[in-house]
Amino acid sequence: MSGAGHQVSWQEARRLAYESATAKPAQTVNLADALGQTLAEPVVALQPMPHYASSAMDGWALNGEPPWTLITPVQEDESPWHRAHEHKKSGYATLEPGQATFILTGGVVPPGATGVLRTEHGAVRDGVLTRNERARPDEPAENEHIRPAGEEAAEGTQAIAAGSVLNPAQIALAAVCGYDTLPVLRAPRVSLLLTGDEVIESGLPEPGQVRDTFGPQLPGLIGMLGGHVDTVARARDDLDDVVAAISAEAMDEVSLARASGDVLISTGGTGASDADHIRRALTVLEAELIIDGIAMRPGHPTLLAHLPDGRFFVGLPGNPLAAMMALLTVGAPLLAGLRGAAFPESRSVLAGEAFKPLPGRTRLVPYRSEDGRAMPTVHHRSGMLRGLADADGVLVVPEQGCEPDEKVEALPLPWFS
Repeated sequence: MSGAGHQVSWQEARRLAYESATAKPAQTVNLADALGQTLAEPVVALQPMPHYASSAMDGWALNGEPPWTLITPVQEDESPWHRAHEHKKSGYATLEPGQATFILTGGVVPPGATGVLRTEHGAVRDGVLTRNERARPDEPAENEHIRPAGEEAAEGTQAIAAGSVLNPAQIALAAVCGYDTLPVLRAPRVSLLLTGDEVIESGLPEPGQVRDTFGPQLPGLIGMLGGHVDTVARARDDLDDVVAAISAEAMDEVSLARASGDVLISTGGTGASDADHIRRALTVLEAELIIDGIAMRPGHPTLLAHLPDGRFFVGLPGNPLAAMMALLTVGAPLLAGLRGAAFPESRSVLAGEAFKPLPGRTRLVPYRSEDGRAMPTVHHRSGMLRGLADADGVLVVPEQGCEPDEKVEALPLPWFS
């Protein structure tokens, strides 16, 4: 197993993870499946938007000054709404000066129309339209209440840039541009390997046992980070079992080879004791070690490696909070790089409390926003979860510490993004 053999800084770990990844090839998906995907090619308007001049109001399309003769006079047994619906798609013959016709919102404005008089401001008697007392003397002004063709975008205009992580509004815009499908960069496929003989999946643990925290949360969290979990498997705290689970050549019941994904993420066993087997398994498999520990607390025994079969391997510590800090530090930028997204930048916040120096270590501390300051939560030790569950973000405290109201880096939490 090759690698640096020393702990890297928190900032360097994030960059190494991101820069190690290459975006997956593009694939075509239906609009309904495009949410959160990275757009591979720009979306352009396939026709003018809107593609015809339409009415912005229910009322009458008209030409010139009043009075206006209705060219589709209302019959006793037929409402103007019915007649307007019948003609909404096809439009009408050209309006001559002094003529008007009823129109619905979104209806095709007939040729010759100079404006639309809204329903509330018109009066019809004996097939003749005039303004009522609520209308302005000059209503409608030239082109008033008419949405011209191409008002939003001309044909060929770029509407969404390549590389955008698609949100609901952009998907709706793509539909208006004329798309039924979109080319997106494939979401990274992730396999999970959960270790720990003391872990139980349900019920109350006995002394010496712990309840599984990773199985319920990691698939959803990885989805929030842009990955897709294909497979979840468990391995005993045994070197041979761990090697078999990681190896793409193994075919026994615990193997994750069938997932053939892009990333394998493990939990636990990343330490240096005799009971920790992840590093030894990577050595057996001749993996290329990219990160062998990070100068941070919690989560320093975090690993990132390249397996011989091309998959990335992310080794998370076994303590719950440490694992989450490791996933945000290494997993988030790795998955961003694999899906062609931008590097997940940190932001600045004002520290709510002072932190003493911790030479050589960056501290990651869950915080809550209170009165414009980032106040550390109270339960944020490595094996605790309450502090993170109650947090708005994660403070990144530098090794020299910080003072109250000093600007420090912070990571947003994916469920608030």
